[in-house]
Amino acid sequence: MLPTPSHPAPTACPSCRAPMVRAEFPRKIRGEVELDLCFSCQGIWFDEFESLQLAPQGVITLFKLLHQHRDDQRLPLAVRLLCPRCAEPMVPSQDRVKSGIFNYLRCLEQHGRFITFGQFMIEKGFVRQLLGHEIKELAAQIGTVRCTGCGGPVDIRHDSACTHCRAPIAILDPGAVEQALVRYEQSALKASAPPDPNLVAATLLQAESERSRSRQQRGEGNLLTTDITDLLAIGFETVWNKLRV
Repeated sequence: MLPTPSHPAPTACPSCRAPMVRAEFPRKIRGEVELDLCFSCQGIWFDEFESLQLAPQGVITLFKLLHQHRDDQRLPLAVRLLCPRCAEPMVPSQDRVKSGIFNYLRCLEQHGRFITFGQFMIEKGFVRQLLGHEIKELAAQIGTVRCTGCGGPVDIRHDSACTHCRAPIAILDPGAVEQALVRYEQSALKASAPPDPNLVAATLLQAESERSRSRQQRGEGNLLTTDITDLLAIGFETVWNKLRV
């Protein structure tokens, strides 16, 4: 998409500094909200108040766009992220919503904030944070998962949150998505019961095994390690297949 007159130059990703992709999404009242996305770092840049202006349909449209790029190669976030407007270091911040606590980075000059796809999904209610007993049951079958906050590896056999950014372990599951869609689209979707952790684990393992075989056949590797399970990416595929039925 070509840059618009309001921002003639592409926004530099706060993490990798590469030009971000600019896309437009429906605004709550009228018009559209321009967001900048980095699919390599799996992050979104919001200028001040843009997140609050995003209409429910805009959230759904963004969800679909993130699904389209679920298999893009992923880079871990930089140790220090810089505001794309003033180039000053951004500070880690937290906020709480019904679905849990989400992490993001904000500019001290109030130019905006940078949030990863996973944390944005928590903010908007698509992602459910796992409970302690669920993490233990998953850990018996899945060793290391990818953090939804910074992209780093988390050994859930020993840690219940990311040791790098302290983001909690979260999963994008059909139950959470259905509840979010009810709120965002006012639709009459049937509420599903919370998923059985053992069933979730089996589904994740099967999906990850298929993805690993596909990567090997294409001769591709993982930027971090080959045994990291990406709960968010797999959840995207599971949920997408459910919504298409």
